[in-house]
Formats: sequence, structure tokens, C-alpha cells
Amino acid sequence: MAKFDRASLLLGLTVTVIMSSWIPMSQCAKKPVGVARKEDIPFIKCQVCEKLASQLYHQVQAKQAEISPKIISEYQIIEIAENVCNLKKQEADWILKIDIVEQGDRLELVEQVSEGQCGSECKTIERACQEVLGYSDTDVAEYLYKNKPDLHSLVKFICKDLTKACSKKPPPIPKDRTPGEPFIAKSSKEAEMDKLLKSMEGMPGAPSMKMYSREDLMKNMGDVDAEDEDEDEDEEPDFPSKLGKVLREKDSKKNDWKQRITKGVVDTGKKLKSHANRVSNRIRQWWSGKKTILKNKSSKSNKAEL
Repeated sequence: MAKFDRASLLLGLTVTVIMSSWIPMSQCAKKPVGVARKEDIPFIKCQVCEKLASQLYHQVQAKQAEISPKIISEYQIIEIAENVCNLKKQEADWILKIDIVEQGDRLELVEQVSEGQCGSECKTIERACQEVLGYSDTDVAEYLYKNKPDLHSLVKFICKDLTKACSKKPPPIPKDRTPGEPFIAKSSKEAEMDKLLKSMEGMPGAPSMKMYSREDLMKNMGDVDAEDEDEDEDEEPDFPSKLGKVLREKDSKKNDWKQRITKGVVDTGKKLKSHANRVSNRIRQWWSGKKTILKNKSSKSNKAEL
């Protein structure tokens, strides 16, 4: 029974996220957001540029392997370049695996096995990435599309020729620099939840999906797991009846979700139609008044001529 419910967990969470568009922002908890340490950027800028170039190269290669025929368009490359430094996009997930480590008088970017919690170091790398790429994302995309460079050539083009991010050696870090926070890996559930939220961002019907915090959704996952454990302890003869109950509840929730979305679309359509009618009536009234004024002016002019 636990395996069955776990298989349908993703669908349930998707419904939960979409349903959050009807929940007020004030009712949802928010986690403190890390702030970029701008003073650290000069010490890591070159390393960030090299990792950025590597990500662009490998993500373009991966995208090209997915599509058929295997000819990636310039637009698809531009899309990758635009998102690779934006933590709200999946293309920037690589940033979550980087830890900034103090090594003597320098900072080193160390790649971890799994994604970590996004604090100030995560935001600092994102900011450094954005400063490196700046408004050159289309230039980089054009270079990738036309020249199809190898990784070494791409790193040289971005980090030395185009942005100068690696044109000189980074300065030593100050001795009184406050160390960054330790790298804290995400749990598999947290990583799965973040990917789900990113994949649904901007989807029609879920404009406010982030109104539920990740903690709320994680709690829902925990509740489902707890229910799974309780159901595992039940005796086997009850399995068919409980399975039917679960399916009925699932169908009921699914239908309720569909009804809410349908109602939202219908209500929006009615509001737009009402607004259009009001605007149309105002235009007709204005034009009717305009015609009356013109008619009166024409009548007075004719009388004056007589």
C-alpha cells in the first residue's frame, strides 16, 4: 500500500501546488533568504566564469542529444544562456552544488555531490555569474551556435576574450574576512520539491504556486509517509477496501481541483467580457455625443450662411 501511495505522491503534490493559488500569502511561512556577499566576488569571479562556461557547454550538448533531429536552434541556446545564472531556473541548479571554501589567502569553489541549502554563498555565486555574463548572453549563444567550440575554446572566449574575468590573478582575501556558512546538503525530499516548484513556475493555472512554502509541502510529504506507515500495519484482508477508498478520495480531490480551475477560468472570462462591454458602451456613448456636437455645429453653420 505504501508503494502505491508513494507512486501517486507527485500527482498529489502537483495538485497541492496548483491549489496554493487560492491560499493568501499571509497564511504561508517563508524561509529567510540568503544575501550575496558582494565583497567576495573579486576572489571567485574567474572560477565562477570557468564553471559557467563548462555548464553552458555541457547543457548545450545535453539539449542537443535530447532533440530530434539533433540540430539545436540558436533560440534554444539563448534560453540556456539567459537562465544559467538564475537560481529560479533549472539551468542554474549547478550553483546549488558549489561550496566556497577558504584555502589560505584564497577562496576555492568546491563542487559537492548533492545540492545544498541556498544561503549567502549560493547567492554570491549567482551574483558573480550574473556579473560575468552580464548582457553578453546573446553573444555567447551566437558564438556557441556558429562556432560549435570545444570546452577549452569556450572558456577562453568567455573568461578572457569577452568578459576579462580571468585576465588577472584574484587578490588575496583579507585576514579579517568572516568565514562563510558551512555547506548543508538538502534531503532528497527537499531537492525533489525544489525541482517540482521550478518546473511548474510560469505554468498556466498556477500563477501563485510559490504561495506555499517548501516547508509546507515537505510537511505534506511527511504526512503522506506517516499514513503509508500506518497503512502498512493494517491486516492484509483490508487491502481491497482500503485501496478502493484511496482511489475514491484521489478521484474526489482530482475532480475538486478540476472544478476549481474550471470555475476560475469561467469567472475570469466573465470579468473580461463585462469589462469589454463597459469599455464598448463608453466608446459608443462618447461617439454618440461627438456626433451630436458635430451635428449641432453643422446646423449652426448652415443657419449662419443663410
